[in-house]
Amino acid sequence: MDTIFGFKFGVWSITIMSKEPQFKYSTSVILYPILLLFSIWLVFWFQVRIDYGIKAYGIKPHKLEGLLGIFTSPFLHGDINHLYNNSIPLFVLSLALFYFYKKIAWRVILYGILLSGLLTWLIAKSGNHIGASGLIYVLVSFIFFKGIFAKHYRLIALSLMVVFLYGSLIWYVFPVKAGMSWQGHLGGLITGFLFALVFRKQVAKPERYYWEQPDYNEDDDPFMKHFDEDGNFIEFIPEENTEELE
Repeated sequence: MDTIFGFKFGVWSITIMSKEPQFKYSTSVILYPILLLFSIWLVFWFQVRIDYGIKAYGIKPHKLEGLLGIFTSPFLHGDINHLYNNSIPLFVLSLALFYFYKKIAWRVILYGILLSGLLTWLIAKSGNHIGASGLIYVLVSFIFFKGIFAKHYRLIALSLMVVFLYGSLIWYVFPVKAGMSWQGHLGGLITGFLFALVFRKQVAKPERYYWEQPDYNEDDDPFMKHFDEDGNFIEFIPEENTEELE
Protein backbone atom coordinates (compact mmCIF):
# COMPACT_ATOMS: atom_id res chain seq x y z
CA MET A 1 0.00 0.00 0.00
CA ASP A 2 1.30 3.46 -0.88
CA THR A 3 1.61 6.14 1.78
CA ILE A 4 2.37 9.82 1.30
CA PHE A 5 4.22 12.02 3.75
CA GLY A 6 4.32 15.82 3.47
CA PHE A 7 6.77 18.22 5.11
CA LYS A 8 6.69 22.02 5.08
CA PHE A 9 9.66 24.32 5.53
CA GLY A 10 8.48 27.93 5.35
CA VAL A 11 6.92 28.46 1.94
CA TRP A 12 8.38 25.21 0.60
CA SER A 13 6.73 21.87 0.84
CA ILE A 14 8.12 18.43 0.01
CA THR A 15 5.91 15.46 -0.71
CA ILE A 16 7.41 11.99 -0.42
CA MET A 17 5.72 8.77 -1.49
CA SER A 18 6.72 5.70 0.48
CA LYS A 19 6.25 2.26 -1.07
CA GLU A 20 6.68 -1.24 0.12
CA PRO A 21 10.09 -2.53 -1.06
CA GLN A 22 9.87 -4.28 -4.41
CA PHE A 23 12.79 -6.53 -3.62
CA LYS A 24 13.16 -7.82 -0.09
CA TYR A 25 15.03 -10.69 1.46
CA SER A 26 13.30 -13.67 3.03
CA THR A 27 14.46 -17.10 4.13
CA SER A 28 12.93 -18.67 1.01
CA VAL A 29 15.28 -16.64 -1.19
CA ILE A 30 18.23 -18.76 -0.08
CA LEU A 31 16.35 -21.83 1.15
CA TYR A 32 14.84 -22.80 -2.23
CA PRO A 33 18.12 -22.59 -4.19
CA ILE A 34 19.80 -24.70 -1.50
CA LEU A 35 17.02 -27.31 -1.68
CA LEU A 36 17.27 -27.38 -5.47
CA LEU A 37 21.01 -27.89 -5.31
CA PHE A 38 20.70 -30.47 -2.55
CA SER A 39 18.23 -32.54 -4.58
CA ILE A 40 20.64 -32.66 -7.53
CA TRP A 41 23.56 -33.73 -5.33
CA LEU A 42 21.34 -36.31 -3.60
CA VAL A 43 20.45 -37.89 -6.94
CA PHE A 44 24.14 -37.95 -7.89
CA TRP A 45 24.96 -39.68 -4.59
CA PHE A 46 22.27 -42.27 -5.36
CA GLN A 47 23.70 -42.68 -8.87
CA VAL A 48 27.25 -43.28 -7.60
CA ARG A 49 26.48 -45.36 -4.52
CA ILE A 50 23.37 -47.35 -5.40
CA ASP A 51 22.37 -47.40 -9.05
CA TYR A 52 24.73 -46.04 -11.68
CA GLY A 53 22.29 -47.10 -14.36
CA ILE A 54 19.91 -44.22 -13.70
CA LYS A 55 22.24 -42.06 -15.77
CA ALA A 56 20.63 -43.69 -18.82
CA TYR A 57 17.31 -41.90 -18.10
CA GLY A 58 18.23 -38.75 -19.95
CA ILE A 59 16.54 -37.13 -22.93
CA LYS A 60 16.68 -39.44 -25.94
CA PRO A 61 15.59 -37.46 -29.00
CA HIS A 62 12.61 -38.61 -31.07
CA LYS A 63 12.06 -41.70 -28.92
CA LEU A 64 8.87 -42.09 -26.93
CA GLU A 65 10.71 -43.49 -23.91
CA GLY A 66 13.10 -40.56 -24.18
CA LEU A 67 10.35 -38.16 -23.12
CA LEU A 68 10.83 -39.30 -19.53
CA GLY A 69 14.22 -37.64 -19.62
CA ILE A 70 12.57 -34.24 -19.85
CA PHE A 71 11.71 -34.58 -16.16
CA THR A 72 14.81 -36.48 -14.99
CA SER A 73 17.71 -35.11 -17.05
CA PRO A 74 18.38 -31.96 -14.94
CA PHE A 75 19.11 -34.21 -11.95
CA LEU A 76 21.51 -36.55 -13.76
CA HIS A 77 25.20 -35.86 -14.40
CA GLY A 78 28.02 -37.72 -16.04
CA ASP A 79 30.63 -37.25 -13.30
CA ILE A 80 31.60 -35.06 -10.36
CA ASN A 81 33.17 -32.41 -12.61
CA HIS A 82 29.99 -32.15 -14.64
CA LEU A 83 27.97 -31.73 -11.46
CA TYR A 84 30.38 -29.22 -9.93
CA ASN A 85 30.48 -27.05 -13.05
CA ASN A 86 26.68 -26.85 -13.05
CA SER A 87 26.22 -26.38 -9.31
CA ILE A 88 27.76 -22.93 -8.85
CA PRO A 89 25.97 -21.11 -11.70
CA LEU A 90 22.70 -22.88 -10.85
CA PHE A 91 22.89 -21.70 -7.25
CA VAL A 92 23.86 -18.11 -8.14
CA LEU A 93 21.20 -17.75 -10.84
CA SER A 94 18.41 -19.36 -8.83
CA LEU A 95 19.32 -17.09 -5.90
CA ALA A 96 18.93 -14.04 -8.15
CA LEU A 97 15.69 -15.47 -9.54
CA PHE A 98 14.07 -15.96 -6.13
CA TYR A 99 15.18 -12.54 -4.92
CA PHE A 100 14.15 -10.41 -7.90
CA TYR A 101 11.34 -12.56 -9.34
CA LYS A 102 10.00 -14.37 -6.31
CA LYS A 103 6.37 -14.55 -7.47
CA ILE A 104 7.18 -16.38 -10.70
CA ALA A 105 10.43 -18.13 -9.73
CA TRP A 106 9.02 -21.65 -9.43
CA ARG A 107 7.05 -21.30 -12.65
CA VAL A 108 10.20 -20.26 -14.49
CA ILE A 109 12.11 -23.25 -13.09
CA LEU A 110 9.44 -25.93 -13.54
CA TYR A 111 8.11 -24.77 -16.89
CA GLY A 112 11.66 -24.07 -17.96
CA ILE A 113 12.68 -27.67 -17.31
CA LEU A 114 9.69 -28.93 -19.29
CA LEU A 115 9.92 -26.63 -22.31
CA SER A 116 13.71 -26.66 -22.67
CA GLY A 117 13.66 -30.45 -22.34
CA LEU A 118 10.96 -30.76 -24.97
CA LEU A 119 12.90 -28.53 -27.36
CA THR A 120 15.99 -30.66 -26.80
CA TRP A 121 13.98 -33.78 -27.55
CA LEU A 122 12.76 -32.20 -30.79
CA ILE A 123 15.91 -30.58 -32.20
CA ALA A 124 18.58 -33.07 -31.13
CA LYS A 125 19.31 -36.01 -33.41
CA SER A 126 20.78 -38.62 -31.09
CA GLY A 127 22.46 -39.21 -27.74
CA ASN A 128 21.48 -39.27 -24.08
CA HIS A 129 21.20 -35.68 -22.91
CA ILE A 130 21.69 -35.15 -19.17
CA GLY A 131 22.63 -32.34 -16.81
CA ALA A 132 21.23 -29.12 -15.36
CA SER A 133 22.91 -26.94 -17.98
CA GLY A 134 19.65 -26.61 -19.92
CA LEU A 135 18.00 -25.07 -16.85
CA ILE A 136 21.03 -22.82 -16.35
CA TYR A 137 20.58 -21.46 -19.86
CA VAL A 138 16.90 -20.88 -19.13
CA LEU A 139 17.83 -18.75 -16.10
CA VAL A 140 20.62 -16.85 -17.87
CA SER A 141 18.37 -16.05 -20.82
CA PHE A 142 15.31 -15.18 -18.70
CA ILE A 143 17.16 -12.91 -16.25
CA PHE A 144 19.01 -11.10 -19.04
CA PHE A 145 16.05 -10.42 -21.32
CA LYS A 146 13.64 -9.75 -18.46
CA GLY A 147 15.87 -7.01 -17.11
CA ILE A 148 16.10 -5.38 -20.53
CA PHE A 149 12.33 -5.52 -21.08
CA ALA A 150 11.53 -4.24 -17.57
CA LYS A 151 13.57 -1.01 -17.91
CA HIS A 152 14.10 -1.07 -14.16
CA TYR A 153 17.57 0.11 -13.20
CA ARG A 154 18.16 -2.72 -10.70
CA LEU A 155 17.01 -5.40 -13.12
CA ILE A 156 19.11 -3.92 -15.92
CA ALA A 157 22.11 -3.98 -13.59
CA LEU A 158 21.34 -7.64 -12.87
CA SER A 159 21.20 -8.34 -16.61
CA LEU A 160 24.61 -6.75 -17.10
CA MET A 161 26.01 -8.76 -14.20
CA VAL A 162 24.70 -11.97 -15.78
CA VAL A 163 26.38 -11.04 -19.06
CA PHE A 164 29.64 -10.33 -17.21
CA LEU A 165 29.58 -13.63 -15.33
CA TYR A 166 28.08 -15.99 -17.89
CA GLY A 167 28.21 -14.20 -21.23
CA SER A 168 30.73 -16.71 -22.55
CA LEU A 169 28.06 -19.42 -22.32
CA ILE A 170 26.58 -18.13 -25.56
CA TRP A 171 29.24 -20.02 -27.53
CA TYR A 172 27.99 -23.35 -26.23
CA VAL A 173 24.63 -23.05 -27.98
CA PHE A 174 26.63 -24.01 -31.07
CA PRO A 175 28.30 -27.38 -31.72
CA VAL A 176 31.78 -26.20 -30.70
CA LYS A 177 32.65 -29.06 -28.35
CA ALA A 178 32.17 -32.77 -28.85
CA GLY A 179 30.12 -34.59 -26.23
CA MET A 180 28.34 -31.42 -25.08
CA SER A 181 24.58 -31.06 -25.49
CA TRP A 182 24.50 -27.78 -27.38
CA GLN A 183 20.88 -28.58 -28.30
CA GLY A 184 19.96 -28.51 -24.60
CA HIS A 185 21.72 -25.17 -24.23
CA LEU A 186 19.94 -23.75 -27.26
CA GLY A 187 16.60 -25.03 -25.98
CA GLY A 188 17.24 -23.33 -22.64
CA LEU A 189 18.22 -20.05 -24.31
CA ILE A 190 15.06 -20.00 -26.41
CA THR A 191 12.89 -20.94 -23.43
CA GLY A 192 14.29 -18.15 -21.24
CA PHE A 193 13.65 -15.58 -23.96
CA LEU A 194 10.07 -16.78 -24.44
CA PHE A 195 9.42 -16.64 -20.68
CA ALA A 196 10.74 -13.07 -20.56
CA LEU A 197 8.00 -12.22 -23.05
CA VAL A 198 5.26 -14.34 -21.49
CA PHE A 199 5.84 -13.05 -17.95
CA ARG A 200 6.21 -9.44 -19.06
CA LYS A 201 3.50 -8.16 -16.70
CA GLN A 202 4.88 -9.95 -13.65
CA VAL A 203 7.76 -7.58 -13.16
CA ALA A 204 8.64 -4.76 -10.81
CA LYS A 205 7.94 -1.30 -12.18
CA PRO A 206 10.31 1.64 -11.70
CA GLU A 207 9.23 3.71 -8.72
CA ARG A 208 7.31 6.85 -9.59
CA TYR A 209 7.59 10.24 -7.96
CA TYR A 210 4.48 11.83 -6.52
CA TRP A 211 3.98 14.03 -9.57
CA GLU A 212 4.21 11.01 -11.89
CA GLN A 213 1.21 9.26 -10.35
CA PRO A 214 -1.94 8.90 -12.53
CA ASP A 215 -4.11 10.78 -10.01
CA TYR A 216 -1.71 13.70 -9.70
CA ASN A 217 -3.35 17.12 -10.01
CA GLU A 218 -1.05 20.05 -10.45
CA ASP A 219 -3.59 22.46 -8.96
CA ASP A 220 -3.54 20.54 -5.67
CA ASP A 221 0.23 20.40 -5.44
CA PRO A 222 1.32 22.73 -2.57
CA PHE A 223 4.71 23.17 -4.22
CA MET A 224 3.30 24.34 -7.56
CA LYS A 225 1.12 26.93 -5.83
CA HIS A 226 4.23 29.05 -5.35
CA PHE A 227 4.55 29.57 -9.12
CA ASP A 228 2.35 31.50 -11.52
CA GLU A 229 1.12 30.34 -14.94
CA ASP A 230 4.36 31.50 -16.57
CA GLY A 231 6.50 29.57 -14.13
CA ASN A 232 7.61 32.63 -12.18
CA PHE A 233 8.14 32.29 -8.46
CA ILE A 234 5.53 34.01 -6.35
CA GLU A 235 7.23 35.68 -3.43
CA PHE A 236 5.65 34.93 -0.11
CA ILE A 237 4.70 38.11 1.75
CA PRO A 238 3.41 37.54 5.26
CA GLU A 239 0.18 39.32 6.07
CA GLU A 240 0.58 42.39 8.21
CA ASN A 241 -0.90 42.32 11.64
CA THR A 242 -3.69 44.86 11.43
CA GLU A 243 -5.14 44.14 14.82
CA GLU A 244 -5.75 47.34 16.68
CA LEU A 245 -4.46 47.59 20.20
CA GLU A 246 -6.40 49.42 22.83
